[in-house]
Amino acid sequence: MCASSRTKGYLTVFLSLTITLIMSLILALFQGARIGAVKMKTECVADIAMNSVLAEYNRQLYEQYGLLMVDTSYGRANPSIVNTREHLRHYVQKNFDRSTAGRLINAQTITSMYCEDVDITGSSFATDNDFSVFARQILAYMGADPVEGLMTDVLGNADMVTGNALDSTDVEAMAAANQEAIDSVELPTVINEEGEEEQITLGNPADTVNSQKGVGALGLAVKNPGSISAATVNIADLPSHRKLNKGTGLRDYEDISASEKLLIEQYFYEKCSRYGQELEKSQLKYQLEYLIFGQDSDYRNLEKMAGTLLFWREASNMIYLFNNPAKCAEAEAVAAVLTAVLLVPELLEPVKYSILFAWTFAESISDLNILFSGGRVPILKSDATWRLSLVNMLDFRDHLNGGDLGEGLYYEDYLRIRLLLSPFGEKLRRMGDVVEMDVRRSAGNRNFRLDYCLDTFCAEISVATTYGYDVKIERVYGYEE
Repeated sequence: MCASSRTKGYLTVFLSLTITLIMSLILALFQGARIGAVKMKTECVADIAMNSVLAEYNRQLYEQYGLLMVDTSYGRANPSIVNTREHLRHYVQKNFDRSTAGRLINAQTITSMYCEDVDITGSSFATDNDFSVFARQILAYMGADPVEGLMTDVLGNADMVTGNALDSTDVEAMAAANQEAIDSVELPTVINEEGEEEQITLGNPADTVNSQKGVGALGLAVKNPGSISAATVNIADLPSHRKLNKGTGLRDYEDISASEKLLIEQYFYEKCSRYGQELEKSQLKYQLEYLIFGQDSDYRNLEKMAGTLLFWREASNMIYLFNNPAKCAEAEAVAAVLTAVLLVPELLEPVKYSILFAWTFAESISDLNILFSGGRVPILKSDATWRLSLVNMLDFRDHLNGGDLGEGLYYEDYLRIRLLLSPFGEKLRRMGDVVEMDVRRSAGNRNFRLDYCLDTFCAEISVATTYGYDVKIERVYGYEE
């Protein structure tokens, strides 16, 4: 064989070996690129799919209360995280499906991926950890509001109420103790027309006023009880009372500072209705009153608020009246006449104070009538703002015609003081009740449940390819991520 033939043979073998090596390298690079593409596309699909799930937030919840959460019932009868998992699976697979044109020509992609499995491994619902997630959502909504100067007036008014012990001075208990002292004294007796011995009545004008107390503060103060809302609710079916669905503990914490509590207080006031400012959308018309007292009807909640107002107003009016020498002298003069006629001088002081207590009560009912009529009443009275005379006290119900004392606080101001002084946890839970009640009244949300409203979730997505390579990814997504 000649030398040139041997040389050609060597070149052929060399080129074959070289091409084999190059092809192996190219195929290895191609496989690496395909694996990289699978991983990258899996991350992109996870991002798109999980954000798509969060985009299905309940519209009414957002429009009415500014809260972003997914209602896992999706308008159907059975709320469950399983529903959300199936929605996530749909979005993942949708991003792997070929286009219509691709299916028609049976075109294949370099990745040939499909969704093998989807699982939600962690979740956080609105009511988790005693409504902490709910509070965090409220704070996110209120984040743009300045804390400085917020509710300054409410805080100042509350300090005035507590500083003057209006919330702890039980005037009715004091009046009852004074009445016991009067009842313990035996009055003189006379022989009546039938020849029987009969005890003389004291004729205390305070008795005329005290006989009206059985009507109740609300019944006395509101001249047209028919105007009060008759709305009721089954509180056993609300989040604050029923057994709640729970997540896995994913981002269910919230350490709420004092300033943040003020933000949430402002949220309550902005979103809830009250007596005199009812909202058509709401089931209970007096929602702020419900946050405070948690009763099952508007009437009972307003009745409780009237009782609170009476308690505060009696304490305030007693402070003024008992420290007013002229008015105390009027009461003493009446008491002196009564006790002198009956020859029971030991009753002078008790009768005097019974008149003052009755005067306090009558003035306080007048105050409530003004407040429920839209007028103003100052926290502490003065000569200029005292309304009833001793004579008018006897027929005080005839003088309940609303009006305005010219200065002081409106009903809503007193309501906000009472709201601020209420336990924070109770208000937060009852706010959850209010949200659920109202959203349920909107179209397509009859099965809405706050404890099935998803805030944050962790998903594990498993992706497979037709050439045998698999990838798994886990991500946590939420509205504040």
